[in-house]
Amino acid sequence: MSTDVSEFARLGLVPALLDAIADTHYSSPTPVQTQAIPWVLRGSDLLAAAQTGTGKTAGFTLPVLQRLSESTKSRTKPGQPRCLVLTPTRELAAQVTESFKTYGKYLPLKSLAVFGGVNINSQRMATRKPVDILIATPGRLLDLVDQNIVRLNSIDILVVDEADRMLDMGFIHEIQNILKLLPSKRQSLLFSATFSDDIRRFAHSLLNNPHEISVSPNNTTTELTEQVAHLVDKARKRALLAKLIKDRSGLQMLVFAKTKHGADRLVEKLRKDNITVLAIHGDKSQGARTKALAKFKDGSVQILVATDLAARGIDIENLPIVVNYEIPHVSENYVHRIGRTGRAGNRGLAISLVNIDEIKLLKDIEKLTGETILRVEIEGFTGHSEALGSTIVEKQPRPARRRRKKDRPPSEK
Repeated sequence: MSTDVSEFARLGLVPALLDAIADTHYSSPTPVQTQAIPWVLRGSDLLAAAQTGTGKTAGFTLPVLQRLSESTKSRTKPGQPRCLVLTPTRELAAQVTESFKTYGKYLPLKSLAVFGGVNINSQRMATRKPVDILIATPGRLLDLVDQNIVRLNSIDILVVDEADRMLDMGFIHEIQNILKLLPSKRQSLLFSATFSDDIRRFAHSLLNNPHEISVSPNNTTTELTEQVAHLVDKARKRALLAKLIKDRSGLQMLVFAKTKHGADRLVEKLRKDNITVLAIHGDKSQGARTKALAKFKDGSVQILVATDLAARGIDIENLPIVVNYEIPHVSENYVHRIGRTGRAGNRGLAISLVNIDEIKLLKDIEKLTGETILRVEIEGFTGHSEALGSTIVEKQPRPARRRRKKDRPPSEK
């Protein structure tokens, strides 16, 4: 192997997985992987607090693949998977499936994703074949169970990913119905960005004496991400966004809008500014969402506008900039949004465009994270700078500060 994966080897992973890891050119496990993998390999139930960008997906896909490959159980039967991974969105389901295929390439295990928004017939046909690992959104899984296409009586391992988002989306009753169909003797893993009281109650209902890990404090942001807020008149937001995009000479940005309709309107306006942009949200077909994400990942589209829900599962290793075009009403969503940048050791930039009506939302975010977000006023785009009160304000353009190249945020490279 050309890549030294000795640190992964020390976690107890088998050669077939180490070879697949070497192919990805990762040599060092992330903290969540270092903590989670040994416990999962032991067969323990696990409750893990891990935010987006921490490497949590590989933290469970690697040991799950190993445990399934070493199982003494007879061959997987059609329609009876041995591992079930529940995800809140189709994008996340696709991402998890890709992880299983990447790391399981040298193992004789089959994985499959099933989710709503696409024709169920092809998924019905696929699940009639032996599938070891089924990655599913709750609604589509229950559809297949009700049609007697999938049975869950052979599940050895259950993974609930992004449990906080599951609860936010109202999937609790679907999950409770799914739990009734699973064997009582199984290994269960639950991953969540935060450990709220609701999450702990939920975890208690499905985990048995779990080991608990937390790779970062609740509701914190990565120090690799520089955070900036621009106060802007509401009517000038789109013009300021277009200016920021053009000033950053082609750097890709993930832009968050509150609503599906708002995302589409923003795309339409940015296209008039000759900016290559696509939207991704729940009203788009799965094919359109997959195509938009692929174009963003390969760099053929500079700007992707997304709603909070659709952005779950977007996993781009070196995304330089996230823009909050509209400030979320739920402060935790800000943490999830900006977690898309500043990943895998890369520096990132999170820009928030704040109109006077959103000042309170910005302060709520600062209260949640315990951080003060730098305010940078851009001349010509606001008449309300006094609304910032006593918080830090810098005027642009700013004098260049001499810094080492590696310390500069993406906006200055």
